[in-house]
Amino acid sequence: MTGSTRVSDNSKKATVSKSVSKTAATRATTRAATVKAETPAVPTPSTRAGFVSFVGSGPGDPDLLTVRAADLLRQAEIVVTEAPEHAALVERLAPGATVVDGGFGTDGQPLTHAARAKAVVKQAKSGARVVRLMAGDPFLYASGPEEAQACVKAGVGFEIVPGVSSVTAVPAYAGVPLTDKKHREVAVVNCSEAKVDWSVYADDRTLVLLSAVGSIGVIADALVAAGRSASTPVAMTRVGTTTEQETVVSTLEEIAADCRAARMSPPAVTVVGDVVDLRSTLSWFETKPLFGWRVLVPRTKEQAGSLSARLRGYGAVPEEVPTISVEPPRNPQQMDKAIRGLVEGRYEWIAFTSVNAVRAVREKFDEYGLDARAFSGLKIAAVGEKTAAAIEAWGLRADLVPAGEQSARGLVEDWPPFDELLDPINRVFLPRADIATETLVAGLVELGWEVDDVTAYRTVRATPPPAPTREAIKSGKFDAVVFTSSSTVRNLVGIAGKPHASTIIAVIGPATAKTAEEHGLRVDVLAPSPSVEVLVDALADFGAARRASLLEAGAPVTRPSERRPSARRKAT
Repeated sequence: MTGSTRVSDNSKKATVSKSVSKTAATRATTRAATVKAETPAVPTPSTRAGFVSFVGSGPGDPDLLTVRAADLLRQAEIVVTEAPEHAALVERLAPGATVVDGGFGTDGQPLTHAARAKAVVKQAKSGARVVRLMAGDPFLYASGPEEAQACVKAGVGFEIVPGVSSVTAVPAYAGVPLTDKKHREVAVVNCSEAKVDWSVYADDRTLVLLSAVGSIGVIADALVAAGRSASTPVAMTRVGTTTEQETVVSTLEEIAADCRAARMSPPAVTVVGDVVDLRSTLSWFETKPLFGWRVLVPRTKEQAGSLSARLRGYGAVPEEVPTISVEPPRNPQQMDKAIRGLVEGRYEWIAFTSVNAVRAVREKFDEYGLDARAFSGLKIAAVGEKTAAAIEAWGLRADLVPAGEQSARGLVEDWPPFDELLDPINRVFLPRADIATETLVAGLVELGWEVDDVTAYRTVRATPPPAPTREAIKSGKFDAVVFTSSSTVRNLVGIAGKPHASTIIAVIGPATAKTAEEHGLRVDVLAPSPSVEVLVDALADFGAARRASLLEAGAPVTRPSERRPSARRKAT
C-alpha cells in the first residue's frame, strides 16, 4: 500500500514538473524577447575593435602558465602560435579556437618578426579574441616589442601577460639558483649576437648564457683569457623544465669536451659561476623517482586523469592507451524499462558501481528529457569516491559510499539490511557493465533486497593502438606499465602484445597480479591497497629504491628502457 502511494505521488510530481518546466520556458522566451528589444546590438566580429593578448607560455612545462594566461586561452577565438609544443597546449585549454601558425609561413620557411607582426595584426582586425602565444616571456628576448608596436601603428589594442622566462626557469629546474647570499649580481648574455665583448664579464658575476651550445668552447676560452678561473663551475641544461631535461656540470676548462661527449644540443641555457656548485644539494627535478620514465597507462584519457597527473608529479611521461571501449547495451529495452520504473517510484535505492554507469544513466535521462529531480526520494549508493564525484557533478549526492574497501564487497558490507518498517520499497536498481561480477547482487539479496540487475553498458576490447605504440610495447621502449584491473592486462596483451621483459610491471591488487602472471609477466610492483594513487606511489617508491641502488653501486642512473636484462625472471 505504501509503495502504491509513492507511485501516485511521483506521478503527480512528474506532471507538476512538466507544467513548471513549460511555464518557465514561456517566461524565459518572453524575457529573452524583451531583453533583445531593449538591449543595443552587440558588435559582430567584423565591427568589433581589434585586440591582442600577448601571452607568455613559459619555457616548456605547460603547467608554468600564469592563471591569467590560462584564462585568456580558454576564452580565445584565435591563437597565434610560434612553437610546435604550443599545439598540445592549445588543444588542452582552447580546443575550439582557430590556430594560426606564427612560426612558419605557407612556404614552410620561418617567419620574420615583421611578417609575424603583420599576421597578428591581420587576425586582430577580424574582431575575434586573439591570443598571441609566445615562448617564455613576451618582452624578454622575444619578438613581443616589435609585434606590439605593429599593433599600435595599426590602431589595435593589446595587453601583455608576462610569462616565466627560460632565463630563470631552466636554472631553477636544474637546481641552480642564480643568486644566493654571497652572489647577488646576474648578467644575461645572448650569445647569438655577432660579437660579444667577454672582457666585461671577467668578474665573479653569475652569467646566464643563451644560445651558447655551438660556441661554448670559444666562450669558455674567452672568459678564461679575460681573467676568469679555468676551474669556474659551469652547468648547461638542455630542453629545461621538460621530462627530457639533461644537465651537464663541468668547468670552463672542460665544458666544451663534456658537452661534446654528452651530445648536448639546443635549446639550452648555460650558467657560469660558483652558484653551480649548489646543484649537488639542490637538484630536485632530474632526481624525481620516475624522472623521464615513459609509462604506459592502459586506460582512456577520461579514466586516466588522476593517475596520469600523479605520474607526472613524479617526473614520468604517461601515455594513455585505451584497452576497452564503452558501448550501449545490445538490448536497450531493459534499461528503458528501469528508467521508467525509477521515475514512477519503483525503487528505494539505485547503486552505481562505476563512473561509466553514472554516465549511462545520465545519457538515458538526457534522451528522455529528464533531469536530477527524478531522483527525488530515491537513495543513492556509490562504490567509491570517484563514482560519488561523478554523481555529485550531476547535482546529486550519494547517500552511501563504503567507508572501507571501495569495491562491490565493501559496498555490501556497509549496506543496511531491508527493514519492512523503515523501507517502503524493497527494490534496488543496479545499472552495471555486462561483465560485472555477481558479488553485489548476491550480497543485497542476502540482506533482503530485490535487485533489478540491468546491463547499462557493454565493455568491448578497444581497437589496437598505432603500430609505433605496439612496437614500443613489445620492444621495451616503455619503462613501466600500470595495470588497474585484470581486464586491462588481458585486453592490452590482446590488442598490442606482451610488454618487453625490461618493462616494470605495476598492478593494483592480487587479482590483477595473478592475471599478469598467467600472461607470462613478472609483477615488480604490487599496490598495498586497491587505489590508483597508491599504485603510482608504490611505483615511485620502486623507482626511488632503484635509483638509490644504482648510485650506491657507482653506476649511472638510467631508465629501465635503457638497460636490457637478458630475460625476465619467471614469476614465483
